[in-house]
Amino acid sequence: MELEFDVKVTAGVLYDYLLFHTYTSFSGMLGTLVGVFLIMAFISTTYVIYLIAGVVIIAYLPGALFLRAMQQAQNTPAFKQPLHYKMTDEGICVSQGESEEHQSWDSCVKAVSTGRSIILYTSRTAASIFPKKDLGDKKEALVQMISTHMPPKKVRIRF
Repeated sequence: MELEFDVKVTAGVLYDYLLFHTYTSFSGMLGTLVGVFLIMAFISTTYVIYLIAGVVIIAYLPGALFLRAMQQAQNTPAFKQPLHYKMTDEGICVSQGESEEHQSWDSCVKAVSTGRSIILYTSRTAASIFPKKDLGDKKEALVQMISTHMPPKKVRIRF
């Protein structure tokens, strides 16, 4: 079985990935909880500083992630042109121009989905991002390919 497609990683796609990655991590959840507790403290004490701190903590992270996504999209040469993916039974090959990288299925850590993308983690922090809008009718074939080559406990893809 073989599947080929091109994807364009934009600032919006990166932002979606960064939001998912951050808010499913311990530090992202902890920051949100601290912000919520500060707002609850404001409600019970009416000290405005708690409200300000809570709102800043909750609003800071998405704003900072948005700026990081914009910066990465503009400053990363690999995101200027579409990436070509070729998925085979042996693994994943990603190419762009003369550059080409291969990844075996065994080295894939997990596969997840967001509302906008399918994300294939190749380490705890590195991932291949497949925007659903770029996949078109190949989305189901990609999910099937991932599900075939990765253990079910590592695949959390929803449509």
